[in-house]
Amino acid sequence: MSTITVQPIPQGKYLPAVRHKDVVYTSGMTPRKAGKLKFIGQIKADKPIDRYKEAVQLATSNAIAAAESCLNEGERLSVILRLNVYLNAERDFLYHAIVADYATDALIEKFGVKCIGSRIAIGVSSLPSNAMVEISLIATVS
Repeated sequence: MSTITVQPIPQGKYLPAVRHKDVVYTSGMTPRKAGKLKFIGQIKADKPIDRYKEAVQLATSNAIAAAESCLNEGERLSVILRLNVYLNAERDFLYHAIVADYATDALIEKFGVKCIGSRIAIGVSSLPSNAMVEISLIATVS
């Protein structure tokens, strides 16, 4: 039985992911379901960190789905070389790495690894459509 990967719906003139040889690069994925943005607004310094977990997990899931849409039958993503986490965070927010850990945890759970490759967590003043988070990946195929 094969699993069908539903590719995220692009919000502009780009592909959700592209493959070059055995490396897959995803576009930035926001927390959308069936094309509808589910989590909007800024990440606030005075709110509990776990409030943002579901948004990060959904965006990460979309990045995984985009990457997996580039696979041929029998292939899998083997190594996450790079994880980029962009947070629509207010100026006083300081816990980018902790929120980014939700993305790392989702990847570890999905792929059964102990860690991922490099990661960047960046706070920005806005994201497309006022999304709370945007995730992109670079992964190898085996």
